Amino acid sequence: MEPALRSARDGDASALVTLWRDRVVRPWNDPVRDIERALAQPQTALFVAEHEGRIVASVMAGDDGHRGWLYYVAVAPAWRDKGLGTRMVRHAEAWLAGRGVPKTEVLIRAENAAVRSFYATLGYQPAEVSVMARWLDGPPEERA
Repeated sequence: MEPALRSARDGDASALVTLWRDRVVRPWNDPVRDIERALAQPQTALFVAEHEGRIVASVMAGDDGHRGWLYYVAVAPAWRDKGLGTRMVRHAEAWLAGRGVPKTEVLIRAENAAVRSFYATLGYQPAEVSVMARWLDGPPEERA
């Protein structure tokens, strides 16, 4: 039986952090804070796939007013290579399209060739842009 897709709820944080722990979250990220913000803001949606009471996949979609972004795309190891990641991304894209968002983007770590390949199979293409960042609350090494 296919996992059911639904919007995340307040009680999902622990299961999501477990799903994200090894592959998605960096030490300086606060996933619980990200979950709380996603659930509280109408321009962000957090979707999960649930099978037999367990969260087995996730995707967060954000509408910044100009384009859509995908975050926290994750699939539990037992569910990988079964189309669930594609299903999650397409669900988030549909949510964004329903908001009138014309374009979706995703940030991929430079060393993550497998994820780049996954998105390429979904029609995503490299963009001619550079990403720059500035920590508003201080660099991670100063906060640790």
